[in-house]
Amino acid sequence: MNGTNDGRAAPPSHRAGPSGGPGDSELDDEGSPAESDEGRAPRRPPIHVLEDNTLHTRLTRDLGVHYPFVSAGMAFVALPPLVIAVSEAGGIGMLGSAPEPAPFLRSRIQAIRAGTQRPFGVDFILDRARAGDFTTREHIDTCIAERVPVVAFHWALPPADWVKDLRAAGTKVWVQASSVEFAKEALALGVDGLIAQGRQAAGYNRGTTPTLKLVRELRALVGELPLLAAGGIADGLSAARALFHGADGVWVGTRMVASVEAYAHPGYKQRVVDGDARDSDFTTLFGPEWSGPRQRVLRNRVVREWAGREARAPTNPTDSIGTTRLYPGLSGGDALYTMPRFSAFVPTPDTQGDLEEMVLPASGSSMARIESVLPAGQIVVEMMEGAHRLLANPYELEADADENDRS
Repeated sequence: MNGTNDGRAAPPSHRAGPSGGPGDSELDDEGSPAESDEGRAPRRPPIHVLEDNTLHTRLTRDLGVHYPFVSAGMAFVALPPLVIAVSEAGGIGMLGSAPEPAPFLRSRIQAIRAGTQRPFGVDFILDRARAGDFTTREHIDTCIAERVPVVAFHWALPPADWVKDLRAAGTKVWVQASSVEFAKEALALGVDGLIAQGRQAAGYNRGTTPTLKLVRELRALVGELPLLAAGGIADGLSAARALFHGADGVWVGTRMVASVEAYAHPGYKQRVVDGDARDSDFTTLFGPEWSGPRQRVLRNRVVREWAGREARAPTNPTDSIGTTRLYPGLSGGDALYTMPRFSAFVPTPDTQGDLEEMVLPASGSSMARIESVLPAGQIVVEMMEGAHRLLANPYELEADADENDRS
């Protein structure tokens, strides 16, 4: 076991029970159902949290959860059904706060509260777009009033008074960091934990350091604070490696796009399933609504066509690539939005248009490990139980697998 993660109890070496995920023979293909004689996947048993198999880390102790698993708060995709499913399975579901008004955020939080009594969180982007700031003081006050257990910030550092007030209300504050320098600034604010965003991570990503290397670098900084690993984590083996190298938990995005509960367009989910390690890349192409940020995305037609020419793309395109609804299910949020070319908004089940012209955040390292769309709770349990078994005999985990990242 990794001595730097001294809070983790040594897991037992027995196999998981019938509801605990795949057996040893399935470790190289976790999440893929075994085929029956007729070529059809057999019916799976109900998902159960295996309480005796808890992976004990600083994260599980801090928040009282069974598994050190956090689903990334992906804007437009990580809505209450996904958050609830992950939290009910023993992880921590994170709501993706899109650029939506605070009253809409309150409604989402209340919907989560109605579906689970377990810990969950809200993930905010900190930046200014054409329509204004993505996250405002009103959003923070909403989280305080609703007593949200965890708030995470991405892309920029939150104001010190936000951190202070959230923590005073009992909310854990995490910041996503892609470098040692940024992590030091976040720690100076008094945050409760860091998310190490490696270069393999999907979506908005400034990172240049592979995930496991960054985990080790930040582990030396954070001391006893929880540290999560983000980027290229999609199965039991990748999760076990992250924990072995010093993470207290995993932050999982691309794998959760390909979940039943994710509010992603079916075509987007299928492209994630069909994708491989070489099928993602960085681009600055997308974003009339939010210009310039670098993203790791699936390499579809528009990304290939504009590769190396992103700076020449029109910043105010007049042509449309489709329509969508930005805040579905909320009163006043169902109005149709016309998506300009290079729109930064990901396709959801409400989107009509050509997905080959749209932004599809995805990690190649993760797509290489994804075989099918599965229920979110099943993903959580199978990934964690697979990691549990591997950590019992960690001889396979020492290698820096993500240094071989091809994405």
